[in-house]
Amino acid sequence: MKKHILLTIMILLVFGFILTGTPSFAEERMYKVTITNITAGQTITPPLLISHSRDFQLFELGSPAMPALVMLAEEGDPEPLIEHASGLPSVFGYSAASEALGPGDSVTLEFKTSGGFRFITAAGGLATTNDAFFAIRGIRVLPDGEKTVYALAYDAGTESNSESCKHIPGPPCGMAGVRNQDDAEGYIHIHSGIKGGADLDPIIYDWQNPVAEITIRSVR
Repeated sequence: MKKHILLTIMILLVFGFILTGTPSFAEERMYKVTITNITAGQTITPPLLISHSRDFQLFELGSPAMPALVMLAEEGDPEPLIEHASGLPSVFGYSAASEALGPGDSVTLEFKTSGGFRFITAAGGLATTNDAFFAIRGIRVLPDGEKTVYALAYDAGTESNSESCKHIPGPPCGMAGVRNQDDAEGYIHIHSGIKGGADLDPIIYDWQNPVAEITIRSVR
């Protein structure tokens, strides 16, 4: 009898420690995410961070890009994607940077998780391209501690990669809102980089994947 009582007490003590001493996803938790542009010559348009459940998906490789993602990839405009995500039950919240990131620049965004909303997605446009963007998708955050992941560059497949300044919003071109859809692939795929076929010098504007470093840190 005494052994059963002692065993019960030990189980309760261990269970109580787990509840009080270990971070839990059941409670709301705060994170800081630092996004760093690790390209040599590309400007990353103001990045957007979304916290969500496992049901949210920004895109699928080999499938067409949603219109809101097209605006991010082609024009660097996160507002349509914010509007789209904020109306979904699978999304807990979002955080958006106010400025673009030059080569080597970083920005730190804050976000919260709670319950089943323990995943993050981040994205931003590569300004000196026709329709490239970086993204991480459905990264599961830790209840405590820190993790670093690296983002690839994707092609939205909605514009021809002409590399002509007639259709590129970023430096040195500055031609926002002008599209060239001739020979657009029609689906999202890994971007092949800058080839130097027109106005963009690959020595300056090309990259080797990955293009962004993302560090996720729990703060409480």
